[in-house]
Amino acid sequence: MPNTYTYNLDEIDLKLEAFWQLASQFSLIAFVGDMGAGKTTYISHLCKFLNVQDKVSSPTFSLINEYHFKNNENLDKIIYHIDLYRLKNTEEAINAGIVDCIEHATKTKNYCLIEWPQIILELFPTTYLFVNITLENELVRTMELIVK
Repeated sequence: MPNTYTYNLDEIDLKLEAFWQLASQFSLIAFVGDMGAGKTTYISHLCKFLNVQDKVSSPTFSLINEYHFKNNENLDKIIYHIDLYRLKNTEEAINAGIVDCIEHATKTKNYCLIEWPQIILELFPTTYLFVNITLENELVRTMELIVK
């Protein structure tokens, strides 16, 4: 998968396999982009691709949603879907249990998909995938993947 690619919202599902080949190597995946860029939409489609059986929704108010799926080896896996949009600082994120989710996902080889991660980037492990989604127009997005 190239480091940057453009996709139409109708084509998200066609890009997921290539995205997951890279992304699944990381326990932590940080999604950034303006409001309405499609962070939650992309994560929802990814969860569908992974056959998550739980209801996938935006964690804007709950902060953390937990989803389960089986990987290719039929092992139970967890996705912590986290949205930090409403938090003001690192201390609020720590008190909300965000760091605990990151540590658990890293230790157990599960996944944290974090929207609006900017306030806690300094708490991230040394290696993670940074996903920047740019809104090109109503239907088109550009995604940049950076290994940090």
